[in-house]
Amino acid sequence: MEIKARGLVFDVHEGGPTDGEPVLLLHGFPQDHREFDLILPRLHAAGLRTYAMDQRGYSPGARPADVAGYTMDSVTADALAVLDALGIEQAHVVGHDWGAQVGWHLAARHPDRVRTLTAISVPHPRALLLALRVRPSQQARLAYVGLFRSPVAEKLLLAQHALALRLMLRPIGVRAEQYVAAMREPGRLTGGLNWYRALRAEQGADLEPVTVPTTYVWSDRDGVVGLTAALRTRDWVRADYQLVAMRGVSHWVPEQAPRELADAVLARIGV
Repeated sequence: MEIKARGLVFDVHEGGPTDGEPVLLLHGFPQDHREFDLILPRLHAAGLRTYAMDQRGYSPGARPADVAGYTMDSVTADALAVLDALGIEQAHVVGHDWGAQVGWHLAARHPDRVRTLTAISVPHPRALLLALRVRPSQQARLAYVGLFRSPVAEKLLLAQHALALRLMLRPIGVRAEQYVAAMREPGRLTGGLNWYRALRAEQGADLEPVTVPTTYVWSDRDGVVGLTAALRTRDWVRADYQLVAMRGVSHWVPEQAPRELADAVLARIGV
């Protein structure tokens, strides 16, 4: 369905029992709502109502041209506005990659709107900033961000039949092709990259600890986030907390380990 919010139109894909507890699912780059498709049957069978949102830059009706429109404040406000439009006062939030960043900001700044948080791959922003200061290896893991912020990023990622995108998503196999095809849509790749271009050096440095029940899912073959940031995330949660560490899994947890992720989400929600 299409949800009008903040002068934009967001594609939101709903499913599950209409009277189930609401779950807001927030995707990352370079994917979209479909990255959660493999866990949805388990969530629906547990009686949950899911809303998987194509975020700013990905929904065709929500692609501002100005990079300044892609700040974390803006994308967090989008999620709140969609909940408002759906008439949802509180939701369980599940986010991966950039969606996890939005989830951390929602839970920290608007705890009254978040029942539980399951953040996948990306840790609490302040834990990541700490790791960047003390671990050169964490700096190396995020070196790609400079490329994604560059004005030639679109050309490089789509060159040679989108070879770079395909290599990024190689762990998820044939499912990568649906995202590669989508990124050829005019404006979509630029919209996704603008999240990186709007990134501030100390983004999240002022974020308060999270006070809602939280699970952080980290995988030992994640090329983006190292162990230090994963372990120190605990320092920034003042509520029931669990770190779920997956072995042999890359950054693309929802599609590479859907059964284990669904277990973690359901355990956090308590159904």
